[in-house]
Amino acid sequence: MKLEQIWTKKTFIGIVLGQFLSILITSTGFTSSLLAKKGIDAPTSQSFMNYALLAIIYGSVLLYRRKPLKTKWYYYIILGIIDVEANFLVVKSYQYTSVTSVMLLDCWSIPCVILLTWIFLKTKYRFKKIIGVAVCIAGLVLVVFSDVHAGDRSSGSNPVKGDLIIIAGATLYAVSNVSEEFLVKSADRVELMAMLGLFGGIVSAIQISILERKELKSIHWTAGAAVPFVGFSVAMFMFYSLVPVLLKIHGSTMLNLSLLTSDMWSVLIRIFAYHEKVDWMYYVAFAAVVVGLIIYSGGDKDENQEPSNVDNRMRQDEETNSGIHSKGTGAGS
Repeated sequence: MKLEQIWTKKTFIGIVLGQFLSILITSTGFTSSLLAKKGIDAPTSQSFMNYALLAIIYGSVLLYRRKPLKTKWYYYIILGIIDVEANFLVVKSYQYTSVTSVMLLDCWSIPCVILLTWIFLKTKYRFKKIIGVAVCIAGLVLVVFSDVHAGDRSSGSNPVKGDLIIIAGATLYAVSNVSEEFLVKSADRVELMAMLGLFGGIVSAIQISILERKELKSIHWTAGAAVPFVGFSVAMFMFYSLVPVLLKIHGSTMLNLSLLTSDMWSVLIRIFAYHEKVDWMYYVAFAAVVVGLIIYSGGDKDENQEPSNVDNRMRQDEETNSGIHSKGTGAGS
């Protein structure tokens, strides 16, 4: 395969956008760690502010349009529940198992996404894309070995419980990502963000009243506590706003592969901000994941894959409503 067939403008946009999303996830991890150091353990409360921003900003646009919903409202309720619980479980798992285990088991979302998109979205995966996925996962395995090699691994208070929690969270993430990919292609990005914010906020508020009410009352709200809280919410809002863009261009598998580098970005921040030394395997792993992403996303426009049913409906809607024919992502997502 020639280089110009892989390295296209679409590939470049996908790589850059995916890495920006990965950096946003890294920033949420750092703000969460700052809150944890201050003894604040309220993961659902942190997510609530993000859902509120989505509902207010995108909901205002949706109300201004005064158009009926393209998707049934109860689908968004289900998506809101899944998304809230996925965020909750992944954050909760850090209390029971090691960071290394979370990094490794979080990859469970990738085969889940591939299976779900193949079954429900009729996505076709050619051999090139499977190789790209394998290279990305190999890069992450190098990170795990690097952690073990450096001796930076703690067993956690209950590793088995933590591992089961992270597997459950990763599975819910996969369901959420595939559902968003379907909705952003068959419905509308603004509608998706507004309804996810609305119902995600409602579910979060109910869960906070049950699980985190006492924790919120005990927090002493100073600038040191409020700034990380707001920073987390802003980063998550930007992340949620840009995720549908990447989903529409390359699909949910590309999103999950891109987020594999979030731990590596955190390592680079530790190197330059805190002057910490890390194992050389991190650099090799980062390069491996980037190469895997290029292999996976490259050359989509040259592949003669049959488009999925979702893409066919999208093309028909676009031709009917605007008369403009735009090339869909096809099964390459």
